[in-house]
Amino acid sequence: MFDFDQYLGFLAFFTILTMGFWLMIFLLTFVVPYWLIGNLRELYKEKRDARKAKRNE
Repeated sequence: MFDFDQYLGFLAFFTILTMGFWLMIFLLTFVVPYWLIGNLRELYKEKRDARKAKRNE
């Protein structure tokens, strides 16, 4: 059915495919929302500080 070299190639391909799948799941469920929330929080702080500075002039 499979030679040993073909079997190792299949295992390498399957391992790389699985690692890519789990990396995409990790990025989409943790990294991207973390980045977006942090970005929005910084934007809010900058606008709030600008309003405070304008009010205190």
